[in-house]
Amino acid sequence: MPKEKKERRILVFTGAAALVAVGLNLLLSAINTRWKISKKKGLPGSSVLVDLSASEISKLADCIIAKSKETYDRVASIPLEKVCYDNVVSPLTDLDAQQFPLIQSCVFQWMVSASVEVRNASLEAEKRLDAHFLLSRKREDVYRVIKALLDKGGRIKPAAKRYIQNMVKEMERHGTRLSPSKRIEMERIKSQLDELSLRYIENLSSGPKYQLLSEQELAGMPHEFIKDLENIDGKRKILLTNYHVTPILEHCKVGSTRKLIATAYGQRGGKENLHILKKMVQLRIKFAQLLGYPNYADFATELRMARSSAKVFQFLEEVSSNLTELAERELNLLKDLKRKEEGDVPFGMQDLPYYMKRAEEEHLAFDFDFGEVKRYFPVNIVLSGILKIYQDLFGLRFEQITDAEVWHDTVQLFSVHDCSASELLGYFYLDIFSREGKYAHTCVVPLQNGCSTSDGTRLVAVALLLSQCPNEKDGNTALLRFTEVVTLFHEFSHVVHHICNFATFSKFSGLRSDGDFVEVPGLLLENWCYESISLKMLSGFHQDITKSITSEMCKSLKIRRDMFSGLKIKQEILLCLLDQTVHSREDVDIIELVNDMHPKVMMGIPLLEDTNPASCFPRLAVGYESVCYSYIWSQVLAANIFASKFEDDLLNHHAGLQFRKKVLAPGSTKDTLEIISEYLGWEPSIKPFIESKSRSSV
Repeated sequence: MPKEKKERRILVFTGAAALVAVGLNLLLSAINTRWKISKKKGLPGSSVLVDLSASEISKLADCIIAKSKETYDRVASIPLEKVCYDNVVSPLTDLDAQQFPLIQSCVFQWMVSASVEVRNASLEAEKRLDAHFLLSRKREDVYRVIKALLDKGGRIKPAAKRYIQNMVKEMERHGTRLSPSKRIEMERIKSQLDELSLRYIENLSSGPKYQLLSEQELAGMPHEFIKDLENIDGKRKILLTNYHVTPILEHCKVGSTRKLIATAYGQRGGKENLHILKKMVQLRIKFAQLLGYPNYADFATELRMARSSAKVFQFLEEVSSNLTELAERELNLLKDLKRKEEGDVPFGMQDLPYYMKRAEEEHLAFDFDFGEVKRYFPVNIVLSGILKIYQDLFGLRFEQITDAEVWHDTVQLFSVHDCSASELLGYFYLDIFSREGKYAHTCVVPLQNGCSTSDGTRLVAVALLLSQCPNEKDGNTALLRFTEVVTLFHEFSHVVHHICNFATFSKFSGLRSDGDFVEVPGLLLENWCYESISLKMLSGFHQDITKSITSEMCKSLKIRRDMFSGLKIKQEILLCLLDQTVHSREDVDIIELVNDMHPKVMMGIPLLEDTNPASCFPRLAVGYESVCYSYIWSQVLAANIFASKFEDDLLNHHAGLQFRKKVLAPGSTKDTLEIISEYLGWEPSIKPFIESKSRSSV
């Protein structure tokens, strides 16, 4: 390019950058002015905007897209022979650090706002932002510049080198190295997959919706359950949903009824979904092969700890074989119970929940009543206990901020400091009480990543914990079911994980961790919900909070969790192997595969006639294809950490501090398996996981 034209182009970019910067600054200034008028306190180190109007969300999304495009255009304009850290990496990492909280400010509102207009604006902004950033990851001109920097080599810090490598790999996985015709083919495949996955999910609810059964066929069901069922011509209407199916499989004494309901539930999706799944698998494998991978499973696992499908198969088969002896003992116990109750009737999959429940009733020392247990878990007592345990264990100090801007008057905001250094680590919002229009599930949303910018400024992490806890009603204390206590405790670990990281780049921060690790902190900390010393800190009788849950109840809760763990994990492994197999081989006959695999994994228990789990397993269709194994993988890692660092002393502050600083703090700056191995002093194995299951099951 001639010198004059090159200089002119730079001026054009500079002018565009100035206009974008002015537009964004004017918008943020207007929003901040509104906050000052409201006399609410700002948060030092936080760029999160928590109470935007619909029009502000739309305008902010426009500014984000314009600023992002301007930055990517500027990076793309760098001559390949002049690439360096300062003109390639710094602009991109600063953009990510500065824009992430603004992006989240736009998109989290659809989950929390009381205004339909704001929720709709937030959803629309999310669609626009997602589309823009997807296009950005496909830009060949930007890819060439980043790849030139990687190829150039030279002295560069490990975190920066890892960032460049990750950017190159990410863009290559979006097709930047492919020819135009192959990129068009990729987009066609993606479009087909979106359509097929939607059809798969829709088919799950398109078949028969219910079964009609007589009260004799429902023998053993609690009176309250039967009373609430709709009566149609003298028969009771059983909905084919978890709400009805699970209680029947656990309580109904009539074997033929259990088999009927289990079969009907297992036939959801039917042959149509098997046909759809086969098409999806073929398209996914073709997609992966366009990018140079032998199959889709290798594509999906490449960036995770497992690294390859072969490693996943090895892992699943090792876990399965090591659990077989335990699972066989458990199965024999259940078969004995069935023989006593029903005679020599073959044992089927439909019998597992029922006889597990019978064994549980025999094994527990007293009649376990979850209604009674619930009375020990008032929401405020549970929340207070969660905060205390996490503070004490990880050397943190939480301070409530009462005069900051929030989006609803039930939302609480806390700052997080390091106890020893008094350093501000971040903030978290608690939006845990139920209200209309709010997102229905418990989860953690990262609002700002903890990271550094190129000028040395440190941005603190900000997180939001969402839940749907009951509100106090008519002066009655709101109580949590025990499963809700465990979920809340688990999810708060993600808050701490997000806030305690000290990664340099936003890309490696907090919850942007390896997909095979992100659930490890939660699974590790769940153990605290089953030990007497910590459960007593989380509980207090609703009429007298000085009375914590009894030791006998604590023991029973742990027994319930651990009973039949071998059989339960075998069922998970079956689905994981199915997922991994169909995505690693071409032209798999899914019906033949499941018929062959089921009795091998489940120790001779046959598949229910005319059912196939592949027809009604949503994770195969959306979001978890080829990575269903990851939850068991995370359980194994959590078992290694718990057994070696915490099992003998749950409240060991030193152990908690080491976990925080050695495992959580690095984020994804280093290889995750390397981080955990260094922390443990050895490479994780399945041994602690298998031992914990063998020791605690029946």
